[in-house]
Amino acid sequence: MAKQILKPGPYVVPMPIVLVGALADGKPNFMTAAFCGIASFQPPAVALGLSPSHLTCRGIEEHGQLSVNVPSEDQAVVTDWCGLVSGKDVDKSGVFETYTGALEKAPLVAGVPLAFGCRLLQTVPVGVDHLYVAEIVDVHADEAVLDRGEVDWAKVRPLLFTFPQPTYWRLGEPAGRAWSIGKGFRKA
Repeated sequence: MAKQILKPGPYVVPMPIVLVGALADGKPNFMTAAFCGIASFQPPAVALGLSPSHLTCRGIEEHGQLSVNVPSEDQAVVTDWCGLVSGKDVDKSGVFETYTGALEKAPLVAGVPLAFGCRLLQTVPVGVDHLYVAEIVDVHADEAVLDRGEVDWAKVRPLLFTFPQPTYWRLGEPAGRAWSIGKGFRKA
């Protein structure tokens, strides 16, 4: 099959949409982010590619703490709004009901199905963004999205993102069980 060369870009899909929270100017502030992924299994850590110009990033760097909040697909409008307006211009502290877990400077969103408090481990400049690597300290899940104590992603209904056409997506059907469906494969 013929291949076409494309301009380099963020083609790893889907990207989870998260609301990154931090205390900034003494108030909870949240920004929408898609460049978020698992960085380590032990200790559990996430990596976020964010522009350091954001007010939320100033709070992360000042306190060394942040939250990663996973909105469901029915929270797309308010999640998108948090990415359209800057906390430098609009006070976003009252948009969500918030609480804190183990980390006092990492405001968590009460209304999302899944949220984690994180401690900043490292900040690495990468191009126009910074890569924030943070250890997951505590995980908060609504009981309604759990199945026998495990997160059921069909119940979370996470909001996903694709690029370069900026579009939100829903989680689809499972394609197979990992570490299982390949057991019968035989190389031809």
